[in-house]
Amino acid sequence: MPLLATTPVEKMTGPYPRRWWALIVLCLSLLIVVMANTSLIVAAPAMTADLGLSSSDLQWVIDGYTVPYAALMLVLGAIGDKYSRRGALIAGLVIFAGGSVMGSLVHETGLVIAARAIMGVGAAVVMPATLSLLVAMFPRGERARAITAWTATSGLAIAVGPLVAGWLLGDHSWGSTFLVNVPIAVLAVIGALVLVPPSRAAGMGRIDYVGGLLSIVSVGSLVYATIEGPHFGWGAGPVTAAVVAVVGLVAFVAWELRHPQPMLDVRRFLQRPFSGSMLAVLFFFFGTYGAIYYSTQFLQFVLGYGALETGVRLLPLAGAVFVGAVVTGRLTPKLGVKAMIGSGMVIGTVGVFLLVLVDKDSTYSGFLAPMLLLGLAIGLSVSPATDTIMGSFPESELGVGGGANDTALELGGSLGIAVLGSLLGTAYRDELGDLVGGRLPAAALDTAQDSVGGGLAVAEHVAKSSSGGPQQARALVDAVHEAFAHGVAGTSLIGGIIMAAGTLIVLAVLPGHRAAAQHRPADEPAPARDAEYSDAN
Repeated sequence: MPLLATTPVEKMTGPYPRRWWALIVLCLSLLIVVMANTSLIVAAPAMTADLGLSSSDLQWVIDGYTVPYAALMLVLGAIGDKYSRRGALIAGLVIFAGGSVMGSLVHETGLVIAARAIMGVGAAVVMPATLSLLVAMFPRGERARAITAWTATSGLAIAVGPLVAGWLLGDHSWGSTFLVNVPIAVLAVIGALVLVPPSRAAGMGRIDYVGGLLSIVSVGSLVYATIEGPHFGWGAGPVTAAVVAVVGLVAFVAWELRHPQPMLDVRRFLQRPFSGSMLAVLFFFFGTYGAIYYSTQFLQFVLGYGALETGVRLLPLAGAVFVGAVVTGRLTPKLGVKAMIGSGMVIGTVGVFLLVLVDKDSTYSGFLAPMLLLGLAIGLSVSPATDTIMGSFPESELGVGGGANDTALELGGSLGIAVLGSLLGTAYRDELGDLVGGRLPAAALDTAQDSVGGGLAVAEHVAKSSSGGPQQARALVDAVHEAFAHGVAGTSLIGGIIMAAGTLIVLAVLPGHRAAAQHRPADEPAPARDAEYSDAN
């Protein structure tokens, strides 16, 4: 067998012999893309202190990655389909690594945001390429198991990112959390050349670049408005972006309906298996990403865990993801896709609702059950949903299918962090004002109300000031903790309600197995699961 994988998948007469080794390369590529977001959660305090970041600066250091990541996946997935899926994977890894090197070297806020944006572009190439290559390499009977491994890797990255970042921050600056991506990306590039075979869509026509541009404008504007509006107020910028997103979406649908070879055939949303699975991914990551985001802040700012300690305490979530992945692999053939997606969403909703019990005296044990339930829910739900989405696309559109799935995932996560984070910030600000409003100068109160980190920083200043002292500082810390816990509980109630409503919608849209077969157009391939899933639904 040659050292490099040179035979295209399309020219193979049987299944690719080294496909499971190639899957490791795809999962490794996925791992660093997801870790790039989760590791920043624990690195944020060090970055804030070193760069003097404002709340707005920090938000855009985080979301400078998200906007291009979400907006470009559909178009870049189509480009990978036409020219080279493996080439897209390698190019994306190189771009991602370049952005990581830049992020590790610069020390200005604008340049850090630019580096994150470059990484987001690379991630937008890598993410759909991993899914399209997976589906191209694996025969239908093995595809569900391969997608389960892909999904489990996403869950693992949620916990591994903070763990690796915490370990690095023990002896290095925050720039190391960027630089760690580089050797992994290099290893993935080498692995792609050796183990991942070339692949491209056969007979694919011209790319619908107008539809692609409209999708970029629509999704990018929506993500921008979602991030900027809830956090910093609905001024001219966010309102304009929201209007552009709506107009762009209408124009995109109208264009795609008329185009002979659309970027994304929007008629596909009339298929209940596809639309139900897309909604499931969107709602699910709305609730889980939001809950994990503010739970991690509670562990750091209220319970006082360091970066590494926080990462260690997220490991049960990763373990639960693997348990859920094993369970869904065994039960989906017996119970059906709808039952597994619905069960996972119900379990995830319960996990979010449990965070309503959080108060200022809560310990890590109060977060353990919600984390376990959220991890189990990820393992149960995401693999069947992704398998259904990818199975809805023909071979010539696998990159577009991966882009659609990943856009729903990233959009849901962005909405969850932005909307639930905004609700948390408002509740924290109002509660802290009620607790200490008359005992702090206006400027100090504004700083304390900006974020829980700002509140603790004001308490440190009070402890050292002649007009304050340790006792007053302790009272302020208690108030900050109480206000943040109040915000977590209230936000979790709203998040749980939204998750519950989403679960009901998804269950109403998703058909049973036999109905799903009736909804599939005759000229489209059967979903991967059809070869092995039963009619139990």
